[in-house]
Amino acid sequence: MKSFHEGQTFYSIDVEASGPVPGLYNMLSFGATVILPDDEGRLSVGETIYCELRPVFAGHIAEANAIHQLDLQRLERDGLEPKTAMKMLTDFVERTKRPKTEAVFVGHVAVFDWMMIAWYYAWCGLSNPFGYKGIDTKSLAMGLLGVSWLETGKENMTEKLEVAPQPERTLHRADADAEHQAQIFCAMLNRLSAASDRTPS
Repeated sequence: MKSFHEGQTFYSIDVEASGPVPGLYNMLSFGATVILPDDEGRLSVGETIYCELRPVFAGHIAEANAIHQLDLQRLERDGLEPKTAMKMLTDFVERTKRPKTEAVFVGHVAVFDWMMIAWYYAWCGLSNPFGYKGIDTKSLAMGLLGVSWLETGKENMTEKLEVAPQPERTLHRADADAEHQAQIFCAMLNRLSAASDRTPS
């Protein structure tokens, strides 16, 4: 099987927030799932980390909070300090990253999730282990599945890729979203690898 993961370890990451941009609004939780190759070179879903953060900015949009349904008062009391949470993510990446590889960010609408993660790293004065290395599953699906961006919702992608749908009760919980996005990403890259093997050289 052709390897699309040489030199890279992929991390599927999902963020829940109190609004559309960092600085004005809060990253309230994130989940990160490492994606690792098996003995045959097929990508599979690995370990996940989940963190909930203390809100530090005043901005909150009711519609955003209604989606993730995180208890803001509880987070103000029990949420991790942002710098602590970002250090935990870095430690997770350093512990799970395969030797001699670089960490690559994978997101579903990655422009949002990467923006939040990158901004918080910079604001906390920490190095971002992903740098600018990021993959958007929606954009990847456009090329692989031959669909428009508007047809790259998870429901459509799971059907086309024969991936089990995410249980509705876990939707918009960052760890569950990250794990399900990882399943979708694995299905796409494994299909791409198999197709490459069938292509005459």
